[in-house]
Amino acid sequence: MAETMTPLRKTALNAVHRAAKSKMVDFGGWDMPVDCCGLIAEHMAVRTAVGVFDVSHMGDIQLRGPGSLAAVQHLCMNDASKLAVGQAHYSAMLHPNGTFVDDVIVHKLSDNDYLIVINAGTREKDVQWVRQTIGHMPGVHVNDFSDYYTQLAIQGPRAAQTLQKLTSTDLSTIKNYWFTWGQVCGLHNVMIARTGYTGEDGFEIYIPSDEPTSARVWGEVLAAGAEFGILACGLGARNTLRLEAGMALYGHEISDTINVLEAGLGRYAKLEKPEFVGRAALVAIEAAGGPGRKLVGLEMMERGIGRDGYTVFSVEGKRLGEITSGSPSPFLKKNIAMAYVPVEYAVVDTVVSVEIRGQMVKAKVVPLPFYKRAKKTA
Repeated sequence: MAETMTPLRKTALNAVHRAAKSKMVDFGGWDMPVDCCGLIAEHMAVRTAVGVFDVSHMGDIQLRGPGSLAAVQHLCMNDASKLAVGQAHYSAMLHPNGTFVDDVIVHKLSDNDYLIVINAGTREKDVQWVRQTIGHMPGVHVNDFSDYYTQLAIQGPRAAQTLQKLTSTDLSTIKNYWFTWGQVCGLHNVMIARTGYTGEDGFEIYIPSDEPTSARVWGEVLAAGAEFGILACGLGARNTLRLEAGMALYGHEISDTINVLEAGLGRYAKLEKPEFVGRAALVAIEAAGGPGRKLVGLEMMERGIGRDGYTVFSVEGKRLGEITSGSPSPFLKKNIAMAYVPVEYAVVDTVVSVEIRGQMVKAKVVPLPFYKRAKKTA
């Protein structure tokens, strides 16, 4: 009997992407644009002006009720008790051994109301994990609102000027990793968050997920940014942008076989707060002297591109680990990568070799992130 193929899920903008002749790929079971206008052009638009991404495949889990803070605190490693209403932070859900279920953004909607934004490729697994981990706790209701919203990311130095044309909300009052509600494109109570995954300034907006509304707002964002050279952007540019910014991607830099301390994300794991899933394991790793390997940045010194999965060796030929993400950097004009190596090889300027098509190509360890946007001067 022939195996039945599960049809790819589609965002409300799928028809728009296909009409625009975007190159579509299967991303975690979703039919998503990987390339809308050319990866390098899209990447450079975000670094120098503005780009817009359809990130509606991301998941949205709401925890609501008088027990919601206790639930978030048990579920996630960062300290949600420090969040003010209207503030968000980076965090992660961990397995008991300190490895990743997923990395997330936690938003405090009110004292008894939190929104956790999760990754697309792990959506069903994450929802199941949340229900399994905190479903028994008193005073908290878990709701999966993932399909209720179209999520657009407007990113780049001209993002604020672009979005400001479409809203009466003063965007200059929204600080990085804060959010508010306002009118956008005539829609009321739209969540406007100063967040993103590109290393640039930008906003993510959450609008109703019906196709006509989603298509209208997408078109109005493109029209508003036209004077700045806005481009519709796909997952390819999103990947190279986050790589330059040294941001982790699930299944690459973070996974259920990689722990928080190895990944260099220990600053977000608040071990001083009450017990959370994975805390005991992280405390034990620290007590034993820390992780044995570390995520590093690599810059190729010789001709060659270190791609995901390529093996990293010492110059003497000892196998050290693998590249987790690697690509040419469109903005920096260098070939860059991230990889896990033993801590003794993680020192900046250490020279290593990457095996590329049977040839050993030299690279050096460099600080992360590769790219950091300049701070605005008054």
